[in-house]
Amino acid sequence: MTDTQHLSAETDGTNESRRNLLKMAGVSAAAVAAASFGGPLRAQTSDWDKTFPRSDAVDHSKVEFTNRYGITLVGDLYMPAKRPDGPMPALAVAGPFGAVKEQAAGLYAQIMAERGFVTLAFDPSYVGESGGQPRSVASPDINTEDFMAAIDYLGLHDAVDRERLGIIGICGFGGMALNAVAVDKRVKAVATTSMYDMSRVMAKGYYDSLSDAQRAENLAAMSRQRWEDAQSESPALAGGLPDSLEGIDDPVIRMYHAYYKDPARGYHPRSVNSNDGWTVTNPLSFMNMPLLTYIDEIAPRPMLVIAGSEAHSRYFSEDAVAAAAEPKELMIIEGADHVDLYDQVDIIPFDKLEAFFRQNLA
Repeated sequence: MTDTQHLSAETDGTNESRRNLLKMAGVSAAAVAAASFGGPLRAQTSDWDKTFPRSDAVDHSKVEFTNRYGITLVGDLYMPAKRPDGPMPALAVAGPFGAVKEQAAGLYAQIMAERGFVTLAFDPSYVGESGGQPRSVASPDINTEDFMAAIDYLGLHDAVDRERLGIIGICGFGGMALNAVAVDKRVKAVATTSMYDMSRVMAKGYYDSLSDAQRAENLAAMSRQRWEDAQSESPALAGGLPDSLEGIDDPVIRMYHAYYKDPARGYHPRSVNSNDGWTVTNPLSFMNMPLLTYIDEIAPRPMLVIAGSEAHSRYFSEDAVAAAAEPKELMIIEGADHVDLYDQVDIIPFDKLEAFFRQNLA
């Protein structure tokens, strides 16, 4: 996510009402953009099209599985090339919000597979190569279910010990991961990095700055937008990161731009955040369904929450840990910003993640 205070509708000519909607809803540069409106399942590629190099120490395959709502999800399964005869611990990985599995989630999954885990990085419903219509839509319920569907898949895989399953959630899917683990008692441990509580930021704005009047005004705007969408062939999009940073000084937008728009770093043609935009009405369900209401029910299973000391999103992680029950741990990476924990392998604490899951998936 980026700072919505500076997201205007300049790129698509939307009006003041739309700008107010963007400010209110937390529909920001990392939460705005999406795959095009397409069929129920996007055409899959067999090429290595990740934003990171392929590891010779890992076997990779593309897989499909179906969630409880009948949506077919597409994932990348990573397995150690040299693995034991018996079943192994496994991790489901997703995020950031609006990214695809070829970006940060896949990087995490491949590195954790190098370290001895079966890992599944997947595209959530309505995004990337996964199914779902219309495109460009997220849901606190369905995206939480996506994690549980990934656990379904891993628990049925011959190489996996279903009693040793964990989850890693990045950015907005960090909040979804915590929500999933609270209800899915099959998961033995959960870790998040650069966690966002998407329902909180959409309902209350950054740092809970949204007034009741602003919330009501923008809910009214989204409600009216539904009539326009119902008359159209496809829902209106909110708009995403600008193609150029000319005239933009906001450090958060510049930070996201440096990742999602740079072909040498994080740009991907299927990435929501690298391209167009979520639907204008995307925040509606998030605003009415707080994700972390039952975070204390993760206990007694362990929770590791990792955030950068310089991240604008740090408060989400701190507040989530404060609300959770033991065992829990907050790890602050000194000097790191929000996006550093997407792809900077010298900063992401993979040793800590490995130790955490080895101990708790033993």
